[in-house]
Amino acid sequence: MLDIIQHDLQINGMKIEDKLYGSFKVEPVLAELIRSVPMQRLKHVHQGGAIFLVDPTINHTRYAHSLGVLFLVKYLGGNLEEQIAALLHDVSHTAFSHVADYIFNYTDEDYHESIYEEVIMDSEIPAILHKHGLDVNILFEQDYAILEQPLPQLCADRVDYILRDLYQAGMIVLSDVSDFLVELTLQDGKMVVKSEAAGQWIRDQFKCLNESYFKKPEHVYANTMLAELLKQGLANGLIQKDDMLKDDFQVLNKLAKERAGYLKINEIKQLTHFKYFSSKGAAERFKRRELHPAIMS
Repeated sequence: MLDIIQHDLQINGMKIEDKLYGSFKVEPVLAELIRSVPMQRLKHVHQGGAIFLVDPTINHTRYAHSLGVLFLVKYLGGNLEEQIAALLHDVSHTAFSHVADYIFNYTDEDYHESIYEEVIMDSEIPAILHKHGLDVNILFEQDYAILEQPLPQLCADRVDYILRDLYQAGMIVLSDVSDFLVELTLQDGKMVVKSEAAGQWIRDQFKCLNESYFKKPEHVYANTMLAELLKQGLANGLIQKDDMLKDDFQVLNKLAKERAGYLKINEIKQLTHFKYFSSKGAAERFKRRELHPAIMS
């Protein structure tokens, strides 16, 4: 998780220490947004959904990812509006991140995008932006080329989760991250790499992430079993749909109030029924993902 050293937020902004990228400073409006309730909630929303239940070392959060994406946009020269969009791009992720897509049958893994504007508008974020002379519509009415690009291109969101997921899983080391960062640049306003070698490296890492991390049977088991438990909890009224906009631990605590929920959570943690679980059908739900980054001409 990112550690934050706070200074005078209105004058000096905030210094952030990131385990991947080192230290960097953000503007006062970004500092205030980081302190907002929607951003602070993400400290307890795991990037990998339920993976942390079966592997507690893989415990990085949407909060860490959001600040990492902010860093990459800032690193490549994105303006303040794009930095704000980068910071806030995941505030509508529910508890357990993409597990919600299993629950609500969003096969394109975009449930959080469908509720993004509602979550923003129901929070203090518009008032914070207004205080700093900014319009909330910068989050809805503009496309930001550094922040988001469709596959198979590179973008800040995709690069951060590739590097962060792999690092947290012990599949790359910090020197790999720093070596790749120096290969990133912009061409025609979009993220590209400077060499064919760097392009091949990130392609290989993306393939590894999809095959050995997202589709790892234990990880698929954890997310599938938790999705089923959450569906049951919603069906029997133990949790409400609005609870999914709380954090992971708040939802787990509600599920654990009933003995059956408590036992099932522990069964997931202990992989109790894993030997009877076939991940093939669940893994086939994952979209085919390939990366073909542009090389600087």
